[in-house]
Amino acid sequence: MAGLEASSLPILRNSRETIEDLGQSEDAVDARMLADALAGDPLLAVKVYAHLAELRRGREGTEAETLRQALVMLGIGPFFRAFGAQACAEDTLAEQPEALSGFEAVLERGRRAARFALAFAVQRMDHDTALLYECALLHDFAELLAWLRAPALMLEIARRQHADSGLRSAAAQIALLGIRVSDLQQALMQAWRLPRTLVMLADANLEATNTQARTVLLAIRLARHTAQGWNNAALDDDVRDIAALLHMAPGPTLALLQDVDES
Repeated sequence: MAGLEASSLPILRNSRETIEDLGQSEDAVDARMLADALAGDPLLAVKVYAHLAELRRGREGTEAETLRQALVMLGIGPFFRAFGAQACAEDTLAEQPEALSGFEAVLERGRRAARFALAFAVQRMDHDTALLYECALLHDFAELLAWLRAPALMLEIARRQHADSGLRSAAAQIALLGIRVSDLQQALMQAWRLPRTLVMLADANLEATNTQARTVLLAIRLARHTAQGWNNAALDDDVRDIAALLHMAPGPTLALLQDVDES
């Protein structure tokens, strides 16, 4: 797919408007305010991390693990200068409403996963709540990119899976895109030098041994399985595994999950 440079990524319309509005009173803006205002945009977060990595190329030091930390390291003024004029994702797909719906479904799934991950972290009294929220939010950014850069192919993948419920996403992606989206994401994370912790916690191989990775991956799994409602056949297994993570009984766990989803 063309247009795989981080600098070429569009951002969400709401983020663009927020940047334009806050940029008019730059001196009154701090990193916390800006990070909170832009917290729901995975594409913007990826762009900031990649931009910061490019500026710091060849320099050793502490990596930013959250958007707020990245904004502190970048600086408010330099952020507004670098991100003042941005393309909008919604405009990119404006003439392809079905593709825009696909894009928005992935975005909403990621936001739900992030809310679940945050709730799990709070319940476990994990101090890295912002990190786990962002890991879940960014987990499927390559799928968002695929909808933006190859909407016709993504629609065909969706059509084939609708026609064949047994067709796995990875098989359809390889057949039409030539690569699994998860492999594309790992390659982009490395090429754009995204924070190593974000890369690590997205690794499914760590789920069994790293509690934070398990927190993120269970949140993502739950968001996928409940995207169309709370009647998925896999939900019992999800609740059981999340209950074990949170040291709770399954009944109260399910009540907590549904409460988080409705909040």
